[in-house]
Amino acid sequence: MEELILANKQLIWLLSPIILCSVFALAIVLERAFFYLTIRTNKTEALSQIIKLARKNKITEAIELCQAKPFYATNILKAGLSQSQKTKEVMEEAMENASLYEVPKLEKNLNFLGTIAHITPLLGLLGTVIGMVTTFYTIEQVTQAAGIVNPSDLAGGIWTALITTAAGLSVAIPSYIMYNYFIHKVRLMTLIAERASTELLEVLMGGSYHNEV
Repeated sequence: MEELILANKQLIWLLSPIILCSVFALAIVLERAFFYLTIRTNKTEALSQIIKLARKNKITEAIELCQAKPFYATNILKAGLSQSQKTKEVMEEAMENASLYEVPKLEKNLNFLGTIAHITPLLGLLGTVIGMVTTFYTIEQVTQAAGIVNPSDLAGGIWTALITTAAGLSVAIPSYIMYNYFIHKVRLMTLIAERASTELLEVLMGGSYHNEV
């Protein structure tokens, strides 16, 4: 019984960082999912409207639309539109500089989610190792004292090993899946911004950008 109580205390300490990781992972997943959903449902249609306004040489209206619907892509286009009276190189540099500021917003906290996906199995493995160490220590102590080891004497260490491993994997697997899904979303959104920037340059330069490339 004493060994089981000790194992339960160890289990609590080993599960605490895994539980904390699960809370952080859930918070990141919910925040990022809401962020990407907001962009998809409310704002991406503004890009085609901005291009249409630029094609009609309504630069002021296009900038106003960017300001009315601010998100990563419209902010990048606004940087180019604000330099529409200058050369292609100046506009392109302005949009590239804006993208250096806007794209990291898409990747916010994803590095933490990836870290959680990688460390939680290690935390579970740590619990497994400690559980097995406890089991073999119990075998040694009981053998020296009584010479006979009961299954109940080993239950605490094995219980700790199995629970921590399962807990670590339970957090790591969904975290890794969501991390890869969000990275895919970021790549798609970045591609959308790049295409819109290229199209805007073609429109503002009267097709010269396309011909030079």
